[in-house]
Amino acid sequence: MSSTTEQATGARTWSVAEHLDDILTAVQPLEPIELNLLDAQGCVLVEQVTVPVALPPFDNSSMDGYAVRAADTERASEASPAVLTVIGDVAAGSSGTELTVGPGRAARIMTGAPLPPGADAVVPVEWTDGGTGAGPARTMAPHSASPQGSGGQVRVHRPVTPHAHVRARGGDVCAGDVALEAGTVLGPPQIALLSAIGRPAARVRPRPRVVVLSTGSELAQPGEELAAGQIYDSNSFALAAAAKDAGAIVYRVGAVTDDAETLRATIEDQLIRADLLVTTGGVSVGAYDVVKEALTSVAEEEPEEREGEGAEATEGAEGAVGEDAEQAVHRAHVDFRTLAMQPGKPQGFGTIGPDRTPILTLPGNPVSSYVSFELFVRPAIRAMMGLADLHRPVVRATLLPPHGAGDEEPAPLTSPEGKRQFLRGTYTGGERPEVRPVGGSGSHLIGALAHADALIVLPETVTKAAWGGEVEVVLLG
Repeated sequence: MSSTTEQATGARTWSVAEHLDDILTAVQPLEPIELNLLDAQGCVLVEQVTVPVALPPFDNSSMDGYAVRAADTERASEASPAVLTVIGDVAAGSSGTELTVGPGRAARIMTGAPLPPGADAVVPVEWTDGGTGAGPARTMAPHSASPQGSGGQVRVHRPVTPHAHVRARGGDVCAGDVALEAGTVLGPPQIALLSAIGRPAARVRPRPRVVVLSTGSELAQPGEELAAGQIYDSNSFALAAAAKDAGAIVYRVGAVTDDAETLRATIEDQLIRADLLVTTGGVSVGAYDVVKEALTSVAEEEPEEREGEGAEATEGAEGAVGEDAEQAVHRAHVDFRTLAMQPGKPQGFGTIGPDRTPILTLPGNPVSSYVSFELFVRPAIRAMMGLADLHRPVVRATLLPPHGAGDEEPAPLTSPEGKRQFLRGTYTGGERPEVRPVGGSGSHLIGALAHADALIVLPETVTKAAWGGEVEVVLLG
């Protein structure tokens, strides 16, 4: 619909920013829950975590070698090694109190084993003869295969200073220290720290459960044989992958045919496992735009008709579990809009079902669907997770012609007046960032989308973008 037609019909055109603001105002961070550490990966911590015990909790060896008194090695050299009596082994996991290292004594010690009383340093095994009486050792003989291993003598060829090769108690973190602040995203290093201080679980905002479904009787699933007039369903796979990349737990539903009742029933089935519903297709002005038909039929009723259902009906709606699909969808409040953007002009957003589950309805063309996801769904998912950084990075870059354009410079990029256009591009960073368009502007050109790592943004006031000028770029990867 052109701007002139929209004005003539009285339809409002929404900006990208207005639509996004409405979405982010409506979606709320999910309630915190306690999750096992591996389940909490990627989630946002909602509490400050303090260290209950020092880390490490005791002085321990950072090397395989010999626990010694540093003073006993002070004059050690290759020509005149210090000869120490070996009194036994200290293995990782032992208490470290079974042996006491006195003057002229040493204990074989393994990496991570507690430093025994009396010792104040560790000599790496490579600095000794390993108890063999020969030259420098390369390794420590296994306990089971070393008759002299835990006894006899060891020759130390190099001196050590006090505390050498010893990990001091509390050298990492001390008891009472703040381990992690609220708001921290739990990645592998944070999971490691929590487990190291003895925390088996964390209180976090969970990853939202996102249900993705595509609509269209023309859609077949990959692996099936295409019938006449059919195409493969790529949108649900693309959006499911994008939602997973954004941090969500994703459930992909196979394509739903262009039938309003079937769609209502499918949505009803999915509500039980959805924190957010995302549909693609069926939101424009065609006769078979099933999403719009299914979700606006009740919203267009007169208010008194809905109120006339009575108090009993309202109470039942709040607690009903086995209601039919039409009842669930009758509590849908979805606003279908025309946005001043290209691609992705038709959009919808609202809530559905007894729990007012957010639903975003995206257009069906593959590029329109994916661009819409990046602009609207991804920020919503991240807002539900409680993340502070909702958006992809935005940079400025010099606009260059597409690769393979030839010697003759192509015509400048054009954009419809009054619309914010998002073109696929390939981005090169560095001191002078550059971006080049890839593929055409058609919203069906998914092949070019697979080679893009950025979106070139042409604002509503720009109708031509000259090569060599600076443009805004959204980085996708």
